[in-house]
Amino acid sequence: MSRSRSWGFPRWGGYGGETQAQKTRGCDHAGCTHPGAHPAPKSRSSDEKYWFCQTHAAEYNRSWNYFSGMSYDDMMRAAEAEARTAQSYKQTAAWSFAESGSLWTPEERRALGLLGLEEEASEDEIKSRYRQLAKQFHPDSNPGEAAADAAAKFHVIHQAYALLRRSDVHKRRA
Repeated sequence: MSRSRSWGFPRWGGYGGETQAQKTRGCDHAGCTHPGAHPAPKSRSSDEKYWFCQTHAAEYNRSWNYFSGMSYDDMMRAAEAEARTAQSYKQTAAWSFAESGSLWTPEERRALGLLGLEEEASEDEIKSRYRQLAKQFHPDSNPGEAAADAAAKFHVIHQAYALLRRSDVHKRRA
């Protein structure tokens, strides 16, 4: 009598978990018996791909030329289109953050601005400025009608300080 391997609750083996051979795609290189796990383009104008093993993918990529069969003018037009695409990417916020060389993220720089500090501020300066602003805008320090505005400002200042406290910029500077 054979015993089931999916005993108890939950069913450890899952439903339909019979062991069967899995199909794998073979390498598209003639005569290769290795699995084809690495895609390579068939042509620049097609989404179809070859699937090679790592060795044959490297061999194919070394000899493949994206511009083969194109005239010089066609190559220049393709290069200009790529340059336009790259230029539009450079205008994104992600590129400007990477290009700025700043150790602070955009959110951290905004938080520093809310506290009225520069990017070179030390941990002690950040803490001191937060305490100064917390005393100024704490709702208990602003009774009456000004309490609501002070509470909103205090909340923003506290969130900015919490973000800066979690930052590891000072560790990255060292």
